[in-house]
Amino acid sequence: MGAQRASAQGLSADTPDGFGVAVVREEGQWRCAPMARKSLLSLAAAETELRELRSSGAVFGLLDVDDEFFVIVRPAPSGTRLLLSDATAALDYDIAAEVLDKLDADIDPEDLEDSDPFEEGDLGLLSDVGLPEAVLGVILDETDLYADEQLGRIAREMGFADQLSAVIDRLGR
Repeated sequence: MGAQRASAQGLSADTPDGFGVAVVREEGQWRCAPMARKSLLSLAAAETELRELRSSGAVFGLLDVDDEFFVIVRPAPSGTRLLLSDATAALDYDIAAEVLDKLDADIDPEDLEDSDPFEEGDLGLLSDVGLPEAVLGVILDETDLYADEQLGRIAREMGFADQLSAVIDRLGR
């Protein structure tokens, strides 16, 4: 984790592979835009970038980190709602540890080492914009899928798969 902390100050070769995509729903239409690479390293950077979109509709971010896990970040006036697809990722990735800290998840690191992957956070964070908690739970249970594939399933279920694919294609992934 130290290498990632050092690289958070300036992006380097230690920046994880993956992508961040901001998703906005306004007037019944979905829009997707790439997020800065630093969003893969810092929860605060991701939150700030999403808040700066200042949309009147729903705004959330989808972060795929090394195709190992994903984070959904949904800023709200009452506080940011979060979902981490694999809490055990906190052993190796600072951003996953940041999410657990922000969630006040009281998980002993030794328990993480001995655990199978499990999600942590708010499964209902997208239920008001078309993704029921139960459906998100089913997608998370599909552990044979990579994180980008799980995010693709989420996008299909919610109706913005084409917009997400276009952004990912522009990012060269």
